[in-house]
Amino acid sequence: MARTARERITGDPTSSTIHDVLMERISALPGCEIQENASSFHVARGRAFLGIHPRRGGILVNIVLTRQLESPRVFRTGRVSANRWHNEIILLDTAALDPELLGWIREAYDLTA
Repeated sequence: MARTARERITGDPTSSTIHDVLMERISALPGCEIQENASSFHVARGRAFLGIHPRRGGILVNIVLTRQLESPRVFRTGRVSANRWHNEIILLDTAALDPELLGWIREAYDLTA
């Protein structure tokens, strides 16, 4: 059984493909650092703005914004402070990495400037 986030991603072809495409898109954002934790990855620029959590058959991304996203794509949201919301979206294929999602990621990235 896979124990680390990397093992869980590489052990699942769907998660691996989504992760690879997501990392390719994130690499276009300058100054990002990928922090590998036991169960997830965080993408940071000074502070974390994106969480990547492996799931069987996909990936859950947690986008940190100053607002709650209003979209049927959002799996769960939670206010973590007066000015921060965690917005969770489950990605089941690479088609989910569309301009809308990448725009939200860019918005979160811009908050770290």
